[in-house]
Amino acid sequence: MTKRLGLIHTSATLVDVFAKLCAERLPGVETFNIVDDSLIKNTIAAGRLTPQTARRVAGHIGSAEAAGADHILVTCSSIGAAVEAAEPLTGVPVTRVDQPMADRAVALGRRIGVLATLATTLDPTADLVRRRAAAAGAEIELTARLCEGAFEALMGGDAATHDARVAAALAELGAEVDVIVLAQASMARVAGTVESKVPVLASPPLAMDHLAAELCR
Repeated sequence: MTKRLGLIHTSATLVDVFAKLCAERLPGVETFNIVDDSLIKNTIAAGRLTPQTARRVAGHIGSAEAAGADHILVTCSSIGAAVEAAEPLTGVPVTRVDQPMADRAVALGRRIGVLATLATTLDPTADLVRRRAAAAGAEIELTARLCEGAFEALMGGDAATHDARVAAALAELGAEVDVIVLAQASMARVAGTVESKVPVLASPPLAMDHLAAELCR
């Protein structure tokens, strides 16, 4: 039977990004998208993931399951805690996009840098990396860095400014750590365009590798 992957996004800009990756890495897997940008807008406005938004995330995950998904991927790191809370209540596997990336970072180095363009994503991703390291029995040193103004530039249509600010932050952070984690899927666009002395990990391709192992076996 054909497997179905449901993707839940908080930005329409990520639909095409993941559609391309799914076509490349998940041959024969059907996909569908649920997009609700109010989830990230409300989280930014509140400065944190609120219980109300977390309940709505769980509702979208339930809707994806009801639509026939065999696996669900949530592509926004800022709402990761809600994804983890909803997963035990769901009858199919649910993946937060940054977990495979966190696991890879822990495997690659002790000094891990986390770079984000949103304050609401920085802490959840850093927390995830610390917890995945603890689960793996690894001792790490984590450096979290916020690239201010980049996300606003991207949402305002100025991708060049976003990319330049992220690239500059990558160069600076790369001198201090063994591996860098890009906290948001929207930052992946920069990962392959800059030279770095250390590995730079982006969540979309690593999440796809994880899903390929789950859905294409």
